[in-house]
Amino acid sequence: MRLIMKLALGIVIGIVVGLIVPEFITRIIVTFKEIFGQFLEFTIPLIIIFFIVSGIASFGKQSGKMLGLTSLIAYSSTILAGILAFIVALIFIPMLAGQSGGAAEEAAGFEPFFEFTIDPITGVMTALVAAFVFGIGITRLNSPTLKSFFDEGKEIIERMIWKIIIPILPFYIGSIFAELAADGTVLDTLRAFGLVLVLAVAVHWVWITILFTAAGAFIGRNPFSALKTMLPAYFTGLGTMSSAATIPVTVRQSKKNDVSDGVADSAVPLSATIHLSGSTITLVLCSVAVMVLSNDLSMPTFGMMLPFIITLGIIMIAAPGVPGGAVIAALGLLTTMLGFDETALGLMIGLYMAQDSLGTAANVTGDGAIALIVDKMMNKK
Repeated sequence: MRLIMKLALGIVIGIVVGLIVPEFITRIIVTFKEIFGQFLEFTIPLIIIFFIVSGIASFGKQSGKMLGLTSLIAYSSTILAGILAFIVALIFIPMLAGQSGGAAEEAAGFEPFFEFTIDPITGVMTALVAAFVFGIGITRLNSPTLKSFFDEGKEIIERMIWKIIIPILPFYIGSIFAELAADGTVLDTLRAFGLVLVLAVAVHWVWITILFTAAGAFIGRNPFSALKTMLPAYFTGLGTMSSAATIPVTVRQSKKNDVSDGVADSAVPLSATIHLSGSTITLVLCSVAVMVLSNDLSMPTFGMMLPFIITLGIIMIAAPGVPGGAVIAALGLLTTMLGFDETALGLMIGLYMAQDSLGTAANVTGDGAIALIVDKMMNKK
């Protein structure tokens, strides 16, 4: 609860500071945000590699089964969430017809005083593939030396996270919201598309409830108690706007839900990369809204949107662990499959970014439900 309060306080203070301070102070805040953001990006591949390899290696020859189960459940969750979002969109978004959606103008933003680039040792997808190769390889070769290396590497990364990243996280979250408040574009977009954003949040929570109800029924536990335990991950995702950057908190809360260490350390980082049900819900709702409100685009149909949702579930894997990564990864699909032009893409980006943090929060909270299901299936005996 202390972590939740710190994160909430960071958000409130950030908004207040962004509204009242002069541009000079805002640029200092943005400079801090950029530097710490670079450091977070640097740690993400390390988290993926060491956490997943260590988790896979702890399962021994069962690792392949765990990876397959996690991937199947995560992808199914993403696709079903997208279909649910489309059904809701068909029911409610036509109410927007005839109303002025407003133009979501791109924010000018604030430039930092200087740039400090910290390049990650590898990309997210490369790290993910490398983690699979080494994790499964260790179980097949039964190599205690490599297992010890990755276990100790994981311990180093964990200490760095909890001694450096977590204490600074509320300040980082505050800096994000300070820039958004100072810029003002998010508030304009929220006013223009209030109904869509409310719908997105509502569907997020409907899907989170469905996931935890299914997990609770499967493992024989109170789903709302398990969901309550995952709230720190929800609020951390709300601030970081990055599933990957929220991995440490999601792993910790999953373990508090009695998920075994091996599953939590491997299934959660894997889900953070491939399970983006919250982002998919938002992308589907926002794309339908743009199509309904645009005179140049066709009205969405199920036959048009189903292939888009199925492909979107795959494309989401390529979304980097940074704010706005999901919509950037989806731009190609929006153009080729739904016919979006530059104006529609700009509208989509503005609408999506207004709630990016909420979609990420739904993603990471759902990861906790997936971990519960996978843990039960892996430990039936």
